[in-house]
Amino acid sequence: MKPWIKIIIGLVLGVIAGLVLGHKVDILERVGKAFIDLLKMLVGLIVFSSLVVGMCHISDPKKLGRIGIRTVLFYAATTIIAIGFGLLLVFVFKPGAGLGLPIPTAHLQTIQTVGLVDFLFAIVPSNPFAAFAEGNILQIIVFSIFFAFAITLAGDRGKKVLDLLESLSEVMYSLTHSIMKLAPYGVFALIATAVGDIGLKVIYPLFKFLLCNYVACLLQIFIVFCLTLRYIVKLRVSPFFKGMKDAIVLAFTTSSSSATLPVSLDCARNHLGLSPDISGFVLSLGSTINMNGAAIGQAISAIFIAQAYGIEITVVKVLILVFVSLVSAIGAAGIPGTGIVMLSVVLNAMGLPLEGIALVAGVDRLREMVSSVVNVLGDAVAAVFVAKKENQINEKQYHAVTWLE
Repeated sequence: MKPWIKIIIGLVLGVIAGLVLGHKVDILERVGKAFIDLLKMLVGLIVFSSLVVGMCHISDPKKLGRIGIRTVLFYAATTIIAIGFGLLLVFVFKPGAGLGLPIPTAHLQTIQTVGLVDFLFAIVPSNPFAAFAEGNILQIIVFSIFFAFAITLAGDRGKKVLDLLESLSEVMYSLTHSIMKLAPYGVFALIATAVGDIGLKVIYPLFKFLLCNYVACLLQIFIVFCLTLRYIVKLRVSPFFKGMKDAIVLAFTTSSSSATLPVSLDCARNHLGLSPDISGFVLSLGSTINMNGAAIGQAISAIFIAQAYGIEITVVKVLILVFVSLVSAIGAAGIPGTGIVMLSVVLNAMGLPLEGIALVAGVDRLREMVSSVVNVLGDAVAAVFVAKKENQINEKQYHAVTWLE
């Protein structure tokens, strides 16, 4: 059985169990908390190893030329716009408003009011080990950035450390995959607890939550991507979607931009007419650092959870959300389930209860199916953009593509 089917089954059974048991779900609450703790266990090392490895690869002198800078800037710009769409929709439609969830006691004891200036200085770690021990993700991110630069400057000796961290990164992804096998049981326990506490009124907000995600993804595709192709790259839009149709279908069914990469490369080279050098570099880099769909999901999920708990979202928290969503994309693997792990990073940085993950975990796969398509198409649009700027696109081949290819 496919993992996402198991998660959906866990969601449905959790709703039933919550309705039947009501408030008598103490043991399930502890099971759900254990699943959240497992996710928290992953965050520090997976962010550190992935971010350092990603930055070191970008910092390769061969890649930090004109093409590399242009690609990274394009990815950053489209990701910020994607976050903007997500924030606009979630603030307008307020899918989490009215749920009135009680803020967990443990979270109340750790709430701190932080101004923007205090926040900027507080993210500098005095002790990186303490940052790992305390789960201070922003300090881990800052330490990772400096560490990545140091590895690059160290030359060949730094390469040994990079090799070790690449291995650590792969191990953490493997561990993530293993823990996500427990997701159906965690989702069952979490949603049963949520429904047991607040009843069926959680279903309609989840529908609105998914709708906000889908609309934001469609806006990103049909406004940002289409307008970029038509007016900046100056190419017709329809051949692009015709050429990428195989990658679109695979991304939707697997919810994995990494698994779709080989098909995306084939579509870019054989259908869109991009040179192997440009498509290989831009798409491979994009599968690591460009997550437009994931950024939309993180932004909407974080605000949705804040609304559900009745927590005020200040301008500072919005800025933190944009920054962390943008940076964490570098540390996110394009595999199913990573969104939940990276969401815990965002919630941690914004000072929101990690228990809120329970609200969105059950429908996260439904969100990922569409967001993965946005991730893949964003990479491809960037590849077309860079290839056109570098005169490494066969426009005759691009415009000749048909739906039957």
